[in-house]
Amino acid sequence: MDVNNFEMQVHGLDRRNCIALLLGAGYATAYGAAHAAAPVKLAVVGDSLSAEYGLARGTGWVALLEKKLAAEKIAAKVVNASISGDTTSGGRSRLAALLAAHKPTHVILELGGNDALRGLPLSNTQDNLNAMTQAAQKAGAKVLIVGIQVPPNYGGDYTRQFSAMFETVAKANKAALVPFLLKGVADIADSAKLFQADRIHPNETAQSQMLANVWPTLKPLLQPLLK
Repeated sequence: MDVNNFEMQVHGLDRRNCIALLLGAGYATAYGAAHAAAPVKLAVVGDSLSAEYGLARGTGWVALLEKKLAAEKIAAKVVNASISGDTTSGGRSRLAALLAAHKPTHVILELGGNDALRGLPLSNTQDNLNAMTQAAQKAGAKVLIVGIQVPPNYGGDYTRQFSAMFETVAKANKAALVPFLLKGVADIADSAKLFQADRIHPNETAQSQMLANVWPTLKPLLQPLLK
């Protein structure tokens, strides 16, 4: 817009005020566009279940999550910081650096399975999950805890306590919870068809179900930033 023409249309304003109005209007437009939706950045801190172990790159549930976000027209960046074999202790030790480097708005914690496989004390696992949840929240991120379950051969008491641990941590910290990442995968009659040959890691076919378990709980956490 030509400043001189604009001045002729606005009575009682001198050139300096007109220019200020133009600059102010331009700033408001730019500010509104930049802040129409706050940027969403999700950090997934998990183990092999989220790290595409044994899968072709881009086929795991985290990669499918990126596609889901795009399909929902949610402008978001996903940082998959998952490491195969990682434990809650390992996740806790590297979380501070991840938070500082990526400044996520949301953190998905998918850890604990390897703690059970290694026979680590439940109290340690719970303490690590609590510490990670609190650290992420202190950094300003919303936290989603993704639980896992262990096979019944671990013993009835341990199986129940391990499963309940994720809910305990979520409630104590007012975090969101997906009770079982492998619901509809590991707990069905013909579950073998959804696992790789090791019978531990879900195959590519199972990944969409894993995302379906996470998405209904994750989506409401994104809404406040999308208004």
